[in-house]
Amino acid sequence: MKLSEDRISHISHAIWDGLYNDDLVDYTDEAKALLEVKVAINEYFKVDDEIDDVARQMVQSLKRGVQEGSREWEILYRKYYEEEANRRRF
Repeated sequence: MKLSEDRISHISHAIWDGLYNDDLVDYTDEAKALLEVKVAINEYFKVDDEIDDVARQMVQSLKRGVQEGSREWEILYRKYYEEEANRRRF
């Protein structure tokens, strides 16, 4: 999933504010902490995209030619996605 820089920034600030307001962390360098949150969000979506690609390739590689968007395709995609996510402990 691709998110705009503005959306990632908004999510990062929400996480950062939540951690700070709930007294879960004290930041010694607020800018660095916010940057780390942004990096973590980007990494999460990068791995999610990789898992999505693997699941799609697995469905496409089936010899019976499952049509994307069909109920069977959706079931197989979810199955392969979950298997790959579990393999990566995602």
